[in-house]
Amino acid sequence: MFKHILVPLDGSQLAESVIPYVLELAVKIRARITFIHIIEESAPDKIHGEHHIKTAEEAEKYLERIALMFRAEKLDVSTHVHTRKVDDIVTSLVEHASEIDHDLIVLCAHGENGWKNRLVGSIAQKVIGLGKLPVLLLQPEKKKNSGGIKFHFSRFLLALDGDDEHEVGVERAVSLAKLVKADLHLLTVIETYLTLSGTQAATGMLLPSATSAMLEIAEEDALERLEDKASVWRSEGLTVTLDVHRGEPVQWIIKDAITHNCDLIVLGTHGKSGINAFWSGSSAPRIPGLTKIPLLLIPVHHDDRN
Repeated sequence: MFKHILVPLDGSQLAESVIPYVLELAVKIRARITFIHIIEESAPDKIHGEHHIKTAEEAEKYLERIALMFRAEKLDVSTHVHTRKVDDIVTSLVEHASEIDHDLIVLCAHGENGWKNRLVGSIAQKVIGLGKLPVLLLQPEKKKNSGGIKFHFSRFLLALDGDDEHEVGVERAVSLAKLVKADLHLLTVIETYLTLSGTQAATGMLLPSATSAMLEIAEEDALERLEDKASVWRSEGLTVTLDVHRGEPVQWIIKDAITHNCDLIVLGTHGKSGINAFWSGSSAPRIPGLTKIPLLLIPVHHDDRN
């Protein structure tokens, strides 16, 4: 389970907007927290239009100030400043996350323009590429004098496709749901004849009737599989709903998350290929740009920890 959370901070209000989420999560599961700041070589004076922390002394004072509110909740909190200046902050962060006993890293989207390039295209991709650490991606919407919107952990959407590797990772999310007393919504999306791609699309063109019949069977099998899982998790005290849809996976993931008031979307990821190998294939990297619902990305390779 998630026992030690790593939170990188750069001193900006955008980065700090994850703090209410992290605080609520840590209080509920009594996790340890490490706040980290990495000193950048030739750092710009401003980041996201704000003052950029460029010295170790300033960074240490800054992180300690953030840590105080967590210690007030009797949480185990530490801070770390990587004082040796580095050109590649992303690589340094990944090294720290791997060397220390962290099991979750929390990252914030740095604005609409910087989302793909700064976050998904770099930090999250490399962390996930290690195939070890789950990543919680947040896009908090800031409100005046609110300090951000709190994440209440009330209902998780689990996107499942029947692949055993993927669902090993999902068990972590189920364990988290039990701890925070969240409900589960299970979702499987079956392709339609029109949404098939690659070899499957070619086969569909050659054998349309057989392909349609196979998709019907796949839908029935998916429903049965989700019902089996729901039955097990209900017996363990969880409230579980489920849907099987036909169509484009990303559209249904987002639609179901909204319809069922989910505040976390859980996706399995392939560590080998990083962010380009989300559970639903090449279309899934679109999800962060289409919703502000937090995403929990769980590697499905090398996932041998409980």
